[in-house]
Formats: sequence, structure tokens, C-alpha cells
Amino acid sequence: MTILQTILYVLLGLAAGVVIGRFLLRKLLKNQEVGAQNKAKKILKDAETSAEILRKDKLLEAKEKFLQMKADHEQEINNKNNAINQRENSVKQKEQSINQKLDNLSRKEQDLDGVKANLEKQIELMKSKQEEVDALKNQHIQQMETIAGLSAEDAKNQLIDSLREEARTQAMIQIKDIVDEAKLTASKEAKKVVIQTIQRTATESAIENTVSIFNIENDEIKGRVIGREGRNIRALEAATGIEIIVDDTPEAIILSGFDPVRREIARLALHRLVTDGRIHPARIEEVVAKTKKQIEDEIVEIGERTVIDLGIHGLHPELIRMVGRMRYRSSYGQNLLQHSREVANFCATMAAELGLNVKMAKRAGLLHDIGKVPDDNPELPHAILGMQLAEKYKEHPEVCNAIGAHHDEVEMTSMISPIIQACDAISGARPGARREVVESYIRRLKELEALALSYPGVEKTFAIQAGRELRVVVESERITDAAAEILAADISNRIQTEMTYPGQIKVTVIRETRSVSYAK
Repeated sequence: MTILQTILYVLLGLAAGVVIGRFLLRKLLKNQEVGAQNKAKKILKDAETSAEILRKDKLLEAKEKFLQMKADHEQEINNKNNAINQRENSVKQKEQSINQKLDNLSRKEQDLDGVKANLEKQIELMKSKQEEVDALKNQHIQQMETIAGLSAEDAKNQLIDSLREEARTQAMIQIKDIVDEAKLTASKEAKKVVIQTIQRTATESAIENTVSIFNIENDEIKGRVIGREGRNIRALEAATGIEIIVDDTPEAIILSGFDPVRREIARLALHRLVTDGRIHPARIEEVVAKTKKQIEDEIVEIGERTVIDLGIHGLHPELIRMVGRMRYRSSYGQNLLQHSREVANFCATMAAELGLNVKMAKRAGLLHDIGKVPDDNPELPHAILGMQLAEKYKEHPEVCNAIGAHHDEVEMTSMISPIIQACDAISGARPGARREVVESYIRRLKELEALALSYPGVEKTFAIQAGRELRVVVESERITDAAAEILAADISNRIQTEMTYPGQIKVTVIRETRSVSYAK
């Protein structure tokens, strides 16, 4: 076999293989097409079956919903019909009741007509009898006038005058008794309220100064505080506005100034500088600025804590800051914040006793001295300035009036105003509330007693209640009751003109007469 034949056979085999492959491929594709068509028909059939089932389910569901809605609608209609029937029955019952009432009214009207006719007959009889009585009365009056020699009008006027005078006398006696009883009761009730107010409030005694002592460990620190040629101390005084006194007092530097806020800033700044060890003018200005910021924050915190403790709400932030500044103010040695808190508690107690607005009284008591702490100091009384500040920050008119009237700067227009005035006097007048040197206090008491002893007939004198009352015991043989009243007035006038004292002094002259006898 030649190579050519071999190649030919190979080519024929390849051609036959291609023909057979194409035939087989075409048959395979046809089988796949038939399978796909069958599968598609099956899918369509399943889909039609599912759709039919879904359609039947939806139809059943719609029928059930329709039946339910129909039942609900019928139930609602039945309910409305029942309600209408009930209303119709009620209307019918009311109509029957009204008809019965109309029948009753008609019967009563007929009865009234009969009664009216009877009354008219009786009135006619009474008129005729009244005419007979008037005739007899006139006849009797004429007989009485003839006997007495006076006309009826004159006798009536005399009787009226007599009764009027008697009634006036009795009324005057009753008025005097009522006034005396009212005075006694009012004085008693006022004392009771004041005593209860004082007893229910416990406060501290006042200890306030115009100087502060800064303690140091050793005297070497004094030289560092003074600085080279006094630069540090001058810078500290310029930054704080406080006089720094460095003298021979051992281990102490004195800070002097009338503004407690500045004194506290100076004390805290000096403490920081000494603790830090760096003391020079630039550092002093930096520390003083930080200390001022700290004190301002502390002032606001004190004000907020105060109003929370007292249960006062809705206070303007600027008024809260002023309340905090009261902590660093004093009045006659009495801390202003403690005094204001004390007055607020007094006012709340007194307002509760009198049945007034407790919250408003407490608010006015806390703010009554707010005019003492503004940043600027205009030439106005502190009561007027405080009233203006309260009006500026939208406080209640009664609170504003109480602030302005607590020293009689303006007229009082509410019941809270006299309460604020009384509680302010109670807080400032109690023993220990305000600073007074012991020697001058004792000297004033002795002068009071000596002044009263200088009068003839005075046996003993006692200065009591921290010098706010002077009791004078006189000899009953030499001083009469009338002279005792004159003596009390004379002593009080001399005290006013010759002595200096806070508040007021009550002078009581006591005269006693005893008659003793023995049965044997």
C-alpha cells in the first residue's frame, strides 16, 4: 500500500466521522429541544394550576370578608335601631310626664283661682276692719293729746330723741370695749407670731471683719512677697485693690480692705503664689486674674445653692449672682447672706402664721437687701435700688414693693411689705446678730441705768434684752400713776437726745403699792 492510499483512507475516514458526528449532534440537539418543550409545557401547566388555586382562594377570602362586613353592618344597624327605639321610648315617657305635670298645673291653677277669690273676700273684710281700727286709733290719739297736752308728732319726736341718745351711749360703750379688746388681741397675736417666728429659726452670731490674716510658715516669705524695692507688693495691691500690710507680726501678713470679695481674691492669690514659689509682677497678674474667675464661679454657685436650699424657683441669673455676692458683704458686722437667709425664713414662718403667700414672702425676704451688692453704687438708698433691680428682672410687684418699703422709702401696698420690715428688724435686733464691742456695750447699759437713776423717786433700774428695754422701779409713796407716765416720757426723750443706740429702746416704769394687814 502506498502512502497516497493511506492518506486517502484517512481522509475518507475523517469525512465519514464528520458526517456521523454531525448526524449525532443534530439528533442530540433535537432531543434536547423536545425535552425543553416538554419541560416548558409542564411549567405552564403547573403555573395554570397554581393560578387557578390562588384565584379560588382569593375568591373564597373575598366572599368571607364580604359576609363578615355584611354581618357587621347588620349588627351596627340593629344597634342603631335599638338606640332609636330607646330614645323614642324615653321621649314618650317624657311626653307622658309633661302631660301629667300639665294636668297637675291646670288643677293647681283652678285651686289657686278659688284661693284667690277667698283672699279677695278676706282682704275686703280686713279693709273694712282696718278702717274701723284707724277710726278708733284716731279717736284714742285725740283723747291722749287732750289728756297730755302734746300732739302725737311731738310725743313721737321726744321718744325718738330719747331712744337715739340711749342707743348712741350704748354704741359708744360697745365701740370702746371692742377697740380695747381688739388692741389687746392684736398685741397678743402679734407677740405670739413674732415669738414663734424667732423660736423656730436658729442662726449664728455675726463675726465679720474688715481685715484678713494670711498665715505663713516663716518670716522669710515676707521678703519674697515684698520683692525687690517693693515691686511684688505694689503689683499685688494694684491687681487686687487691697492694702497688704507686712509688719513685725510674726508669721502673718495682714490684708486690709472694706470689700470682702477683693480681700478673698487677695488671700487666695497670695496663697497660690506662696505655694507655687514664683512671685513676680507678671505671675501676680496671672494668678489674680485666675482667682477672680474662680471667685465669680464660686459666687454663682453660692447663689444657686442658696435659692435651692430655700426652695425659690425662677429667679433671674443676675439676681442669683447678686445673692451669691451677699456672702462677701456685711452690715454692721452681720454677714449679708446669712442675714437675708434668716429674714427669708422669718418671713416664711410669719406668712404661714398669718395665712399669706409663703413662697412670695420668702422670695421678698431673700431679696430685700439686694440693693447693697450691685457692681456699681449709684447715689440711691439700697431699698430703692433693690426695688429697681427687682423690677428690671421682672419680679412680682408685691415683691418689688416689699423690697422698696422695708425702710419706709416707698408706701406699702401689700401685706407682705410690713412682714419684711418686721423680720428685717427681728434679724438685726436680736442679741449677737451685729457686732458691738463688749466695752461699749456694757458702757451703754450702765449709762442707761444711770440716766434713769438720776430722777428723784427712782428706786432701781434694769437694762434688759441686750439694752433694748429699760425697766424703772419707782417708789410708790413719791411717784403717782400720773407722774409715772410723765417719768417714762421724760426718760425716753433724754435717751433720744443724749445717747446713741441701734434700733429702739422701750422704757417701762413700774409702780407697785402693797397694803398688808394681819388678822390676830
